[in-house]
Amino acid sequence: MEISNDEVRALFNLWNDALQTECSETVAKRYAKDSMLLPTLSDTPRTDFESIKDYFDHFLLKRPCGTILEGKVIKGPNWAQDCGIYEFAMGIDGSKVKARYSFVYVYEEGEWKIAHHHSSLMPESVTIGTPITKDEVRALFQLWDDALATGDSAMVAARYSSGAVLLPTVSDEARYTKDRIQDYFDHFLLKKPKGTILEGEIIVGTNWAQDAGIYEFAMGIDGSTVKGRYSFVYVFEDGDWKISHHHSSVMPEAVLPKPITEDEVRGLFQLWNSALATLDSSQVASRYSKSAVLLPTLSDTPRTNEALITDYFDHFLQKKPQGEILSGDIIIGVNWAQDAGIYEFAMGIDGSKVKGRYTFVYIYEDGEWKISHHHSSLMPEA
Repeated sequence: MEISNDEVRALFNLWNDALQTECSETVAKRYAKDSMLLPTLSDTPRTDFESIKDYFDHFLLKRPCGTILEGKVIKGPNWAQDCGIYEFAMGIDGSKVKARYSFVYVYEEGEWKIAHHHSSLMPESVTIGTPITKDEVRALFQLWDDALATGDSAMVAARYSSGAVLLPTVSDEARYTKDRIQDYFDHFLLKKPKGTILEGEIIVGTNWAQDAGIYEFAMGIDGSTVKGRYSFVYVFEDGDWKISHHHSSVMPEAVLPKPITEDEVRGLFQLWNSALATLDSSQVASRYSKSAVLLPTLSDTPRTNEALITDYFDHFLQKKPQGEILSGDIIIGVNWAQDAGIYEFAMGIDGSKVKGRYTFVYIYEDGEWKISHHHSSLMPEA
């Protein structure tokens, strides 16, 4: 099958157009049945459709667009060769990379396909160590955080190297494979996390770097914030900096027992009572923990979130109540405490008084004692 030099060069354009689809399967279909790809950014020869597709699964994340800068075409019976220098503009960050290329095309089943594709970095650009600055290391965290923002666990897992280890914050399972790393983020991303590094130290080595310190996540699902300790170890792999090791853990003071005395437990009631005195329902609701349950005196509706708790106090505070514990018993556990007994409210609106039975369960949450459970009921004889 005859082919002109211009038609040979146009075969590159067909391949480049396939890159623009960002579909690895479309690119892999440009290769012949028995083709070989020796890619720029992988040590693994690709000798079948699936392995070629796998390479472009990763390479296309950079959104590459290629241009031949110089080259030479040679033709034979039902085959052609085009080799020279090409350059890729990476749509993901605007960077440009030059490389040497060799394409060997064969005429197969009525179409010209790539039988051999060898791409390599320019020899003068290859160094023993790939330099990186501390600012660039810190920016790698932002790439990971941007991946979190997509809500796509596969995008996050793609930030990790081929042999990465993830020791995550909210799972006891160490993650050693991409599948298990992605599984972790399938669940974590439901919280819509947004990370910020509060403080950290960076060490740079030869083709590796470490960033370790304290970070904080704002959870878009409920507005909560959580601090943690982090360690990222990055390695230069297949032309990109990836996370080789990621260890994240809750702050130790958040899990160690928090001591509290009986007088301090009783003082928590006074904090709640002082919030009542403001007549601001949001101030009262802020005394309750994130997952608190309120079973109130004057409503049949269990209140299981901040909005419902606020709604109850919108009405109850109209009575201008002030509470006093008449009798009660306190139990203290590890990061929790219970205060249960009899209290009485004086209603400022009319001077009436009402006794009730109470149970408060307090927990230590985000550095503060909050009400996790509050059950209040009228006296049985009443």
